[in-house]
Amino acid sequence: MFEVLVFVYENYWRGDACPELQQLGRKLSAHGFEPEEIHDALVWLDGLNSAAQAIRLEPSSTPAEGTRSPSTTAAASGLGVGLGALDTSPAHHQSPHSLRVYSVAEQDHLGAQCLGFISFLESAGVLPPHMREIAIDRAMAAPGDPVSLDELKLIVLMVYWSFGAEPDALVLDELCDDTEHRVAH
Repeated sequence: MFEVLVFVYENYWRGDACPELQQLGRKLSAHGFEPEEIHDALVWLDGLNSAAQAIRLEPSSTPAEGTRSPSTTAAASGLGVGLGALDTSPAHHQSPHSLRVYSVAEQDHLGAQCLGFISFLESAGVLPPHMREIAIDRAMAAPGDPVSLDELKLIVLMVYWSFGAEPDALVLDELCDDTEHRVAH
């Protein structure tokens, strides 16, 4: 599934440039991806689109007030989520004194390395709470136990992609860099 997501990210620079699911499935099949991989990726992308749409459609309620989770909100049939800037309305701001507590299932599925990376992105101010929640939701929907750090980085990139946003150059470098071959100074 992740190879398909990489292909989609590289070939459709923004979520709104991506064709609808059926057409995307045909294009992916024409590029030689396996039907099962395509299906899994399309289901995952549909969930991403639903979550991004939920954030855009519910600016008047905070996550604590809302009764629907981003992954269960109905969305438009296409993957495009619009060109608008990230929604930073007060409804999507969290108190600086708030604390995100991860469930046991999230801890098990994400693992310490991924949770640490999410914390790093949050503390650097590049992963707002609403994007963090979508990234966690999509990571929980991803296969693997625990999800690898490289897979989480791709998931975070896809969350940015779904909002039509690109992280700044240093964050993009951190998300795309292969840390396995780094040499410590």
